[in-house]
Amino acid sequence: MGNPLLYSIVESPAHPNLSGLYRRLGIEELRLPSQRKAVQALRSRPPDWVVAEFFYGFGNNYAGANLSNLDVFLGSLQRYASGARVIVLVSKDQRAYVDLLAERFPLHGVLVQPIREDQVEAFLTATD
Repeated sequence: MGNPLLYSIVESPAHPNLSGLYRRLGIEELRLPSQRKAVQALRSRPPDWVVAEFFYGFGNNYAGANLSNLDVFLGSLQRYASGARVIVLVSKDQRAYVDLLAERFPLHGVLVQPIREDQVEAFLTATD
């Protein structure tokens, strides 16, 4: 069995580069530039971990049925990798909206940006 696979879904410059941390922990990182690319990757390489930014869907940007940029991906994740653990990165002003997302999908952790490497490491190394 290979190293655990982590999707790092990088949709903005605020997403931290944690490649060194992942390597040090023996986690293979797959950097993806969009939710769409992440959904495509699910079919061939389902992840053990996901680190992604949350953007609330102000003004119905996500066709009304979705709360954020993550809804479609997390729905697909339930189908292809239901055991994957999701760490959500969110700006302070949108933190309250993540609780609504957590009502719909399981989230392993939520971190308010800017984040520190040790915060992510704590989630990745926690045993539960």
